[in-house]
Amino acid sequence: MADVSFDANIAAPAVQSSTDESAPVRIALIALTVFVLALFLVVPLVSIFVQALAMGIGPALSTFRDPEAISAILLTLLVAAIAVPCNLLFGIAAAWAIAKYRFPGRAFLVTLIDLPFSVSPVVAGLVYVLLLGPFTPIGAWLLEDYGVRIIFAVPGVVLATIFVTFPFIARELIPLMQDQGTGDEEAALSLGASGWQTFRHVTLPNVKWALLYGVLLCNARAMGEFGAVAVISGKLRGETVTMPLQIELYYQEFRALAQVSAFSMAAVLAGLALVTLAIKTWLEWRYADQLAATRAGH
Repeated sequence: MADVSFDANIAAPAVQSSTDESAPVRIALIALTVFVLALFLVVPLVSIFVQALAMGIGPALSTFRDPEAISAILLTLLVAAIAVPCNLLFGIAAAWAIAKYRFPGRAFLVTLIDLPFSVSPVVAGLVYVLLLGPFTPIGAWLLEDYGVRIIFAVPGVVLATIFVTFPFIARELIPLMQDQGTGDEEAALSLGASGWQTFRHVTLPNVKWALLYGVLLCNARAMGEFGAVAVISGKLRGETVTMPLQIELYYQEFRALAQVSAFSMAAVLAGLALVTLAIKTWLEWRYADQLAATRAGH
């Protein structure tokens, strides 16, 4: 039998990376991405600020001396201040239950958490109107016996906002808690820590970044929600109108100054979104080492 010898100097065939495209392909992909982002995100965002200042800084600032605008801003902040903490508590509880325990209906619970992502906000608002309206059994009972009006009032706006925003924090926490498992908590409990101590000193530090991102996203959506709030609020000027609704009301007046007011209010909302993005980016940069360590550890 003939000897088969192998030349050690013969290199094995190189395995081409799936992302090792030629320079023209890479340039084309990058250019396409930048073009789409500029066309659909940057240009509309810049145009908001340009239109807000179309008549100068004075008319733009005069928007925020309008009592209706001030009321809309305050209501938006109030709704966000209520909805975000509620979703924070719900998100932590739901993520803990789904990630740490196994129980019948667990998959169905995850599906329910995702429901607001698939249901139109307008439909969600309409459902609340049909359930809690003043002429429904529940709505009439609350109004007649306790003097509490849900629909066409601030409580309805809060409920609608909670509905459309409650998945954000839970969906940020669930995958991370599932990856972490229960080993750290079990070790803490075996060393004599109470349930609250385990959560405070073990679980919470491990999920703090996902929790923070979820809160930022939830807050941004709460302040910018339009569909569900438009249905459930009745658009009562100075009472149940939030910033997105006030923008629509200004824009529908078809006056030059009202158009400036609409874009000025929109610029504030866009600015809040940019601030949220800037905070998220700064935190990722400032605590990059801790984030990397957390990901490496799990």
